[in-house]
Amino acid sequence: MKLIVDSGSTKTDWIGVDENDSKVFETQTLGLNPQVLTSNIIKERVINNFELYQSRKKITHLYFYGAGCGTEPPRILIKKVFESIFSNASITVKEDTYAAVYACSDKGERSIVSIIGTGSNCTYFDGEKIIQKVTSLGYILMDDASGNYFGRQLIRDYFFEKMPSSVSKEFYRKYRLDASEVKDRLYKQPNPNTYLAKFAKFIIENKDLNYCNKLITKGFNLFVKNQIEQFDDCKQIPLHFVGSIGFYLKDELEKVLKKNNLKLGKVLKRPIEGLVNYHLKNI
Repeated sequence: MKLIVDSGSTKTDWIGVDENDSKVFETQTLGLNPQVLTSNIIKERVINNFELYQSRKKITHLYFYGAGCGTEPPRILIKKVFESIFSNASITVKEDTYAAVYACSDKGERSIVSIIGTGSNCTYFDGEKIIQKVTSLGYILMDDASGNYFGRQLIRDYFFEKMPSSVSKEFYRKYRLDASEVKDRLYKQPNPNTYLAKFAKFIIENKDLNYCNKLITKGFNLFVKNQIEQFDDCKQIPLHFVGSIGFYLKDELEKVLKKNNLKLGKVLKRPIEGLVNYHLKNI
């Protein structure tokens, strides 16, 4: 059985496919980002899932595409964890941008494919291979326009009292933030990036408010400047997006792209179905 996996920092989608290319099971776990999680936490999240644990000996090939797997050390870490669980499987680990490209782009089509979810990233597909010009440095230094970017901006504006009064009151009513709790979650607990990203729901729900709209526009403009415009022909080819932020803020994203003379292509909330189709056709 093949196991095809798309993992972000918040959640991970798993689909098992048999030798006849029929879907055997589909399940979901919490995110498995090896940049912010220990081996023990990753292993616990996998083996606590009934379908995965029950099927672990039947898996012959595991294809994992994950956030935080852009460099060799985290890829090695997560592969070792999987080898201890799926002992009969040949395991391939790649960063999540490959999943986005395989889900969005047709073979032979040049495109720029971006992930804007809990985190963010951008890559170039020349029709055959993926070209990554910038290595992601994670949620603290990069991740413009992502869920954790917007969460960080909201929390800062709230505590610096930069929010309009009405927005600040609603933000407090919804989250009841306490400074000591915020610091504990960010500096002592696992998954600080996921914690920040949960506040992005506020900006999505209130996207028509002037304050939120300006914050959204600023984030998307930063993403265009720092990520998309690194590629010389970005105005001539389609721009595909994968992830919850791009999906739920599609109209706002398209406005920013149009102002920068850029062309919006596909926008997917999750790449897993397209990723499975790619594997059935090509692997």
